[in-house]
Amino acid sequence: MTRMIERWFPCAEVSANSRSGWGSGNAEVGVMTWFAKRPSAQAKAATICSLLPWPDDPAEQQRLQQLVRDAMKGRYAKAEEIRHEVICSQGDGASTLDPFSGRGMIPLEAARLGIRGHALDYSPVAVLASRLLTDYPCRPWDDEPAIPYQEEGTTLIETRPRLVQDVAAVLSEIDTRHRDALKEYYPQVAGRDPWGYLWAITIPCQECSRYFPLIGQLDLRKASKRKSRTTKETFHDPGQSYYIDTDTDSGTWSVIVHEGPPRRAPTRQVPPGKSKYDSNGRLAVCPFCTHTHDRQVQMRIFEKGLGRDAPLLAADIDPDLGKSYRPLEREELDAIEAATVTLGEQPRFGPFLAAAPDERIPDGNTWTVQATVYGARTYGDMMNARQTLSFITLARCIRDIGAELAKNGNSDHYVRALTGYAAAVLARKIRRATRGCTLDPKLNKVNDLFATESSLNFSFDYFEVGLADGPGSWASVADGTLKALETTMPLRSAVPCEVTRGSAISLPFRDRSITAVITDPPYDAMIDYSDASDLFYVWIKRALADSWPELGMTAHEFGVQEKREEIIVKKGGTSNNDHRDRQHYDTLITKAFGEAQRVVAHDGVVTIVFGHGEPEVWQRLLTAIHDAGLVLTGAWPAKTEAGGKVGFTNIVTTLTMACRPGPSGRPVGRKGVVEAEIKSEIKKRYLDWERWGLAPADMLMAAAGPAMEAVGRYSEVLDAKGEPVDISTFLPLARAAVQEAMAVEINHEPLNAFDTRTRFALWWVRLYGRQAQAKSELRWQALASSLDLTAVRDLVTDVGKGVCFITSRDHVGKINSDSAVIDVALALAAASEEGLQAMGQVLVASGRTGDDTHLWSAVQFLADRLPANDPDSVALTRVLRTRTGISNAAESIAASSREDALRQEADGAQLRLI
Repeated sequence: MTRMIERWFPCAEVSANSRSGWGSGNAEVGVMTWFAKRPSAQAKAATICSLLPWPDDPAEQQRLQQLVRDAMKGRYAKAEEIRHEVICSQGDGASTLDPFSGRGMIPLEAARLGIRGHALDYSPVAVLASRLLTDYPCRPWDDEPAIPYQEEGTTLIETRPRLVQDVAAVLSEIDTRHRDALKEYYPQVAGRDPWGYLWAITIPCQECSRYFPLIGQLDLRKASKRKSRTTKETFHDPGQSYYIDTDTDSGTWSVIVHEGPPRRAPTRQVPPGKSKYDSNGRLAVCPFCTHTHDRQVQMRIFEKGLGRDAPLLAADIDPDLGKSYRPLEREELDAIEAATVTLGEQPRFGPFLAAAPDERIPDGNTWTVQATVYGARTYGDMMNARQTLSFITLARCIRDIGAELAKNGNSDHYVRALTGYAAAVLARKIRRATRGCTLDPKLNKVNDLFATESSLNFSFDYFEVGLADGPGSWASVADGTLKALETTMPLRSAVPCEVTRGSAISLPFRDRSITAVITDPPYDAMIDYSDASDLFYVWIKRALADSWPELGMTAHEFGVQEKREEIIVKKGGTSNNDHRDRQHYDTLITKAFGEAQRVVAHDGVVTIVFGHGEPEVWQRLLTAIHDAGLVLTGAWPAKTEAGGKVGFTNIVTTLTMACRPGPSGRPVGRKGVVEAEIKSEIKKRYLDWERWGLAPADMLMAAAGPAMEAVGRYSEVLDAKGEPVDISTFLPLARAAVQEAMAVEINHEPLNAFDTRTRFALWWVRLYGRQAQAKSELRWQALASSLDLTAVRDLVTDVGKGVCFITSRDHVGKINSDSAVIDVALALAAASEEGLQAMGQVLVASGRTGDDTHLWSAVQFLADRLPANDPDSVALTRVLRTRTGISNAAESIAASSREDALRQEADGAQLRLI
């Protein structure tokens, strides 16, 4: 049975819905922190299209296509109809599996359809996240005993689902207990709780020995127009800043808060002539003696353990201004000292579980856990003493409530559910509660711990959230989790997903037992999943030590999550001899795909979602798919990512790829035959792609499907010498076949008639004109043209965060007889303002004439395709209008050059006679 995903996929709908709204997955992300969010639109489309058949009848094809398009209009749209179609084609036993489930975005879509879904992940944190998203919301909880934390009189009028009601009550109870336990360490001032506190790490000056704070910014609140919360009148807020005032005689410093912009320079400064992004970092300037400390000196100080936390300011929530900053009161300083003492008295969570996390941060984490560069050795080192006490208290509150619910008669599953959601809030609050969380003076909030999607930030000056209900507080974070849970609660027809912790290289399923394996595997060196989530893990296992004891079971010597079978390439790992290198990734991802091939049904599909900007990574992935005994039968592009920096690669487009187990007994193929089959298959598919409105750039990516399907008909492919052909060889051919199928012409000249560099440039302009594109698009098009990226990088250059086709003004390069057509065309455009002689010189230097069909076809094409008001379009139109004059000028210049050459030859002969 051919599956829909092998012949059609709602690319446009996935792209459109992935950006915002229900299809973005933003609500689902709010339930619990995890990485690599898969948009709901893509997860839903991949699940539906992997389960639905592709009938032979064109009318039935169109009916099912429309059903899927309609299903892409909402989170639960057409769920019942889709389920009916799946049961009709697959029976009641239809099932899906995601062996890299992460937070469970893909299995969630099977659960919503009422289809049995299996989610498996290697990380205990991911397993918890999957349970909270795909399992517990789908269970009926109405028979559970009433929990003891509901306010009287609310249950009779409550319209929310039982699970949402009780999670809200538990989170509120934790908030109350947390406040009561910590109020003496976060004292009220003027009858109100401060929102938070600004801190800095201090170091001893290497010249005068006085300790001083390391501060990178002095802004507290930016100037702006505001509306009074009480009078509703608009007024100008001058903002707030501060500076460090020193007393040289006593060797002490104090903080001075003032209105307006900063009046002095911070103590951490960008070195003269350097960028703030320079890898050498900022200088630490002593405010007492102005002695400077470079990055290496700062590092030595922290290696010796000489850095100390120092509180700077308090932040109140003003009824008119919002956040308002002031110096600390004496009682607040005393409370900080008391918290430090109390922290040392905290009892353990168990015989092998200290109160403060003493789990060591594994070596080689300087990129992922930046605090290791500045002296942090354990996960408990990443917070100051009072922050640590606060999280120990939260973990104990969650543990105690779990015990109370068990005594109340609630089932083990319900206790796990309610404490699990509380632990999710704990994890989300951590993102606003370490030395990596800085103050945002523009938005008046505390910044996220993550500098990028999976790199834990570090800052010398940081913000600690207090007990007030402001950004980053328990109440604020809990409210976000609760809203996300309520928004994503499924229909009653949903079935709980079966979530398991395990390894993708040894799946706990029988052969041929799963209808469709649908997964979003790790992207090479993109994210260090376990290392980035270990900070959550060490706190979660304390909070859930009783209700989720299995989460704390690990074979890692440091007590963090296991790494042995984690399928990633560890960033920076080679310098530390980390086992998670490329060979490890390639070997294990092949085994994982092999396991997926083993468990999927004979007529089932293995659907793989993958995105990466490096062609080399794609080639390795396709090799892994092939070596796992899978045949790629469909590949569908969609713009599902924001294009921001994730790891080291900019991603915008991902492919949803359908694969089938390769049939046994396949013959050996010959390269020439396979190439002919690829061209033939793409020519047939092209008609459908065009009818469905697939964009040309998307057709290039989709071409991988039929190309690899043709390759997969054979056990191996040999060239004319009998040598095996690498499957990546056929990717450029597939893309060229798309161009051929499109019958692209450049002013009546076939595109393939041009030189490779020009073909690349003209194709790029045909696809994108002058519009900026993601850098990953450049890599794809270079691969499609069988060109090394360096060969065309001068034609498509950086602009902002993306790339754009170069202007003639910026084009450089000497023109000669070896120059590509595109270079000559751009040189003519650049010379057009200087007149006929200049353009004639270009034509002569290139060795071309006014009758060169390819050159003038390219000039005409560029003039037509570039925007009408584009300077190059104007210049090239000028070139076309003066073509005859240019030819005449070139002939005159050439003739003059020949005369000069003859004269020089005659003069030389005369000299030889003398």
